[in-house]
Amino acid sequence: MTDRFRSPLDRRALLAGLLVGTGAAISPALARAEEKIPPPPSPLESVEITARQLTHFERGKPEARRFGQLEFRGGLVLSSPSEHFGGWSGLVMGVDGKSLLAVSDVGSWMTAEVVYEGRRPAALKNAQLGPLLDRNGRPLKNKREQDAECLTLLDGTLQNGTVLIGFERLHRIGRFPVRRGEIGAPVGYLKLPADARAMRDNQGIEALAVLQGGPRKGAIVAFAERLTRGSGYHTGWIWGAGGSGEAQKFQLEDIDGFNITDAASLADGSLVVLERYFRWTEGVKVRLRLIPASEVAPGGRTAGRTLFQGDSSYEIDNMEGLAVHKAGAGETVLSLISDDNFNAFLQRTVFLQFTLIEEAPKNATRQ
Repeated sequence: MTDRFRSPLDRRALLAGLLVGTGAAISPALARAEEKIPPPPSPLESVEITARQLTHFERGKPEARRFGQLEFRGGLVLSSPSEHFGGWSGLVMGVDGKSLLAVSDVGSWMTAEVVYEGRRPAALKNAQLGPLLDRNGRPLKNKREQDAECLTLLDGTLQNGTVLIGFERLHRIGRFPVRRGEIGAPVGYLKLPADARAMRDNQGIEALAVLQGGPRKGAIVAFAERLTRGSGYHTGWIWGAGGSGEAQKFQLEDIDGFNITDAASLADGSLVVLERYFRWTEGVKVRLRLIPASEVAPGGRTAGRTLFQGDSSYEIDNMEGLAVHKAGAGETVLSLISDDNFNAFLQRTVFLQFTLIEEAPKNATRQ
């Protein structure tokens, strides 16, 4: 086999071609055999994480650093001997980018310190895994309860604060205290709007953000992975500061069949939205869109603008988590993490970081 098919994404493309060529039926069970996924760790587990550095983002152009409005800072392919490592679907970075908190769609959380070489991420150390809990302080017991898909910091820090976690299947957004770096039992849940009942089991709340500035500072924004109902727009909702008041609908144009996988707020209250597209015949794609703060409003409909769009010719995977922090020199840094579906043969856990270039150059977007 040539070098072209040595990465997990290329193996997936090759397998897809073989399946399509033989007319084989493709089942979601091929991508994830859920019965083989271990339960979350209980109570806590310290884990070793191996990080292989990605020195370039576009596979065929190792010298390229600029991609649309993004400048590649570096990336890591992460692995661990722990059976509980994987499935990362939501991400928050510490205020200085030197720590992270992630949640898995099998009911676990991970904290780790991020080690840098210059501005390039080089390793994760002092990682801990723990279980997400129910109101009674017990680990969530089955996939219907465990399927955490997004995460955002509501107040405080990753050491002592409050996070919001969005779940699908059993659709809900919970408030979880963080004490000494560990996520505790939920203290309450946001009231979901009536139209959220139309979300499919596996296409529920997938993106969460707390607006960091602008006219609606403190407001909470959530999106379903895919809830369009023939409108041509993805469905999201906006709550008042801290989750107050009734949720109001907010819509983002559905472009080319991408699904929403996460969102994060910039300092001015603008939103960056992470999207994913996958077809067996086409492979995986990723897109980042920016919604200006002035367009993040109850009752609003917007298309935003594309910051970057790419396919498997880039070092991507099933990108599901997005976070924002400020680097030491004041740059806005976007961090992304992928959900490997606990499928090491076909997928990877990829951690990527980019500097957001505030002013868009002409013809910057690459489709």
